[in-house]
Amino acid sequence: MPTFGPLSHVDLSVSDVEASARWYCEVLGLKQLHRVGLENRIMIVLVHQDTGLIIGLNQHSVVPVDTFDDRNVGLDHIGFSVSERSDLDEWGKHLTTLNVVHSPAEDTANGTALVFRDPDNIQLEFWWTHRS
Repeated sequence: MPTFGPLSHVDLSVSDVEASARWYCEVLGLKQLHRVGLENRIMIVLVHQDTGLIIGLNQHSVVPVDTFDDRNVGLDHIGFSVSERSDLDEWGKHLTTLNVVHSPAEDTANGTALVFRDPDNIQLEFWWTHRS
C-alpha cells in the first residue's frame, strides 16, 4: 500500500473570511500568505510557521447552510497535537486571555483534549496523547 506524510492543509468554509483570518492569526498564531478573489469565493491562505500546516479559509458566494454543525455528515473537528500535557494548560490560559470559550483539559483513556470553537462554530481541539 502507498503511504503519505503529515497533513499538508485544511480548507474551511467560513461566513466572514476577513474576520476568520484575523481570529486564526490572533488565536493560533498563523500568518497570512495571500488573499485571492476567485469566481465563486474569496480565499485567504494562512500558514502555521512551526509545522508548515496550511489553513485555507473560503468565503463562498453561495452558502446553502449558514452555520457549521459537527453532527452533519462531513467534518467533525480538527485536532492539533501538543508535546506535553502542560501545553494544554498554557493554551487554556492563552484562550482565556483572548476571551475564547473553551473546555478545561479533559482526560480520556487515550489522551487529553482542550476543546474550543472558531467564529463559525467549527470545533477545534488541542490534543495530548498519553504515552505509556
